[in-house]
Amino acid sequence: MKKYFLKTAKIALVLVYAVIIAGALVRMTGSGMGCPDWPKCFGYYIPPTDIKELTWTPNREFESGQVIIKDEALWVAKDNFTTGSTFDVTHWRHYTKHDYAIFNPTHTWIEYLNRLAGALAGIVVFAMAVLSIWFWNNNRKITLLSWLTVFLMGFQGWLGATVVYSVLNPIKITLHMIVALVIVAVILFIIRKVSVVNTTLKTDSTFRNIIILTLVLTLVQIALGTQVRQFVDEQVKVLGDGQMSLVLENPPLNFYVHRSFSVLIFGLNFFLYFRNKKMSLGFNKVNWVMALIVVEFFTGMLIYYFDFPFGTQTAHLLIASLLFGIQFYLLMETRKQNPVTVS
Repeated sequence: MKKYFLKTAKIALVLVYAVIIAGALVRMTGSGMGCPDWPKCFGYYIPPTDIKELTWTPNREFESGQVIIKDEALWVAKDNFTTGSTFDVTHWRHYTKHDYAIFNPTHTWIEYLNRLAGALAGIVVFAMAVLSIWFWNNNRKITLLSWLTVFLMGFQGWLGATVVYSVLNPIKITLHMIVALVIVAVILFIIRKVSVVNTTLKTDSTFRNIIILTLVLTLVQIALGTQVRQFVDEQVKVLGDGQMSLVLENPPLNFYVHRSFSVLIFGLNFFLYFRNKKMSLGFNKVNWVMALIVVEFFTGMLIYYFDFPFGTQTAHLLIASLLFGIQFYLLMETRKQNPVTVS
């Protein structure tokens, strides 16, 4: 069973990144409250497509937990019943997690697909953990980390629920993103432990220390980016989608910090690129890092100077997440290790 483990771990990594993309799409389209409850969506496993499904009508069958919107509020069915000629409040209870009662079918399905992506990633991560049991006798760390990933996926799901219940609290959104990156890091560590190690790489303490610094700064940069994104969301609510040119007219301080950090990150990574080339250290993934930073700069400029072209925000976050992953893998490559046999 060990020979299937590495492939499963790589699939899990791809799916976690797919969840990050889906989450970025949710943010970009403002679909975070597309499903006001969790884990179901308006009380359904397959969400509604029409407001009629969320409207009370006479002689209609309801099941316990299904949701309707009535008088600008969410109501949840207490039991299975068929409605009469008038609304009977004894069969209903107010939804108390929050008071957001808006149905937008596009937002609902974007958020629902995000949840499906998370569920699929969770299933594959669980499969990886099951396969990791075969490593228990010769490397328990792999097994323990694999099951830690299962726990983190569950924690991430719970965080997703708290984000919904808080009506998109910015701090919880940021924590949600950070946990996703922690999951990426753990899976990358697992993959590294069971992969063939490149023994031609040279050790260099300065190179390693700068990688650690750039990794921390990238993480901070992503956290700042989520805060800037929250400001953008709030501005769009006030100004409307047709006034995107005004969204960053008076940006907050964290926007300027976010922009300044990008220059620092570029400089540090260029130093790594130059040192790797000059000393022939062999860390080819530094080239990937530089390429991603250039593309990240480009998407950032498109967002700022061309008023948020469609897809640029999603691409900006995805590239930042990929950058974090490659930098973390680079950090691991600076440490020599004995790989675990998977045959």
